[in-house]
Amino acid sequence: MSRHVQVTFDAHDPRALSSFWRDVLGYVHPGPPGVELPEGADPLAAWDDFLTRIGVPEEQRNTKSAVEDPDGRGPRLFFQQVPEDKVVKNRVHLDVRAAPGLEGKERMAALETECERLVALGAARVRRDEPAPPMSAGFIVMTDPEGNEFCLD
Repeated sequence: MSRHVQVTFDAHDPRALSSFWRDVLGYVHPGPPGVELPEGADPLAAWDDFLTRIGVPEEQRNTKSAVEDPDGRGPRLFFQQVPEDKVVKNRVHLDVRAAPGLEGKERMAALETECERLVALGAARVRRDEPAPPMSAGFIVMTDPEGNEFCLD
């Protein structure tokens, strides 16, 4: 039997980092438990209302956040607040599949276009690795706003 996977990020600002990854992946913030969100409602505003209603102190309201694939295919991403900074390279990272089925110059052009979009969202470009067939189709290494490495693949 297979298992579902949730990927957890340590973060200084879970809401901001979850919003970044929401926009990168086309994910959504889920609504609070037991709250039916009307079409077009802001799930983060619903969370603010929910946490106020259940008495969570304001200083504790940004300790956790999550985003989910609206199609239910990809893993849930969970963000938990931690006090310490990231100090070393990730041992696990995400590969954002931004150019499936493309090869060569067309692939790298698609990755560059996506890289520009993600930089505008707050990511940083680290380096570009050129295609080296047959072992690598080429990719771009980036970091999210809190310094977590990921690849455009």
